[in-house]
Amino acid sequence: MIFRQLYEPVSSTYTYLIGCDDTGQAVLVDPVINSLQRDLDEVQKLGLKLTHTLDTHIHADHITSALQLKQKAGSRIAAPAMDRLPCTDVGIEEGKLFEVGRLSFKPLHTPGHTDGHFAYVIQDRVLTGDALLIDGCGRTDFQNGDADTLYRSVTEKLFTLPEDYLIYPAHDYQDRRVSTVAQEKNRNPRLGQGKDLAQFREIMQNLNLAYPKFIDYAVPGNRQCGVCPEDLPEQLAAYCEWMAHSPQG
Repeated sequence: MIFRQLYEPVSSTYTYLIGCDDTGQAVLVDPVINSLQRDLDEVQKLGLKLTHTLDTHIHADHITSALQLKQKAGSRIAAPAMDRLPCTDVGIEEGKLFEVGRLSFKPLHTPGHTDGHFAYVIQDRVLTGDALLIDGCGRTDFQNGDADTLYRSVTEKLFTLPEDYLIYPAHDYQDRRVSTVAQEKNRNPRLGQGKDLAQFREIMQNLNLAYPKFIDYAVPGNRQCGVCPEDLPEQLAAYCEWMAHSPQG
């Protein structure tokens, strides 16, 4: 397996390029529109053929590049079937393996951050999206999020994986790249250290997070698999171009 972790600094998003050694087929997980050319260049550099994009959920902080990658590279769009996106080519369901070449992804429905959120197990690692971050987790106060549901998703699904499995999240804001199931069970301040549901619920209720700056544009755009809305304010319009910095931070 070829595995590359790529970082997008505006939204602090990790995109994962995963390729099959035998067939040269590749998948981009959670690609970001303003990193489109970087991702295409990386695919070419490794001598791979991009056959699919795969999103963990409908993102609120960036626009996916799934649609533009389909137009430029001919890749197919894979996304959670339950989101019923009309632009999806492959609907992801729990209990049904997603296979590309000799790669086999095991989808785990992990709602709570959003109701349609999925994590993906591949070999000795799991791409946890926003459900489980390094020393944290995704927020639960929009897109049908629910703290009780997220607690069950993490403790009953992700924390029951082998403890040496590597955890690769969709974001990190402190330059951390990888964790393990054991590490998050032992030290995650929100979900680890034996936290019970009542404790987690209280933590999430008291985060007092600001309303996401980009959500009202990102969610509609991502429901179309990566379309930049026409009504973007000027200070956010640059986010849908290839750049290194944005006022979003």
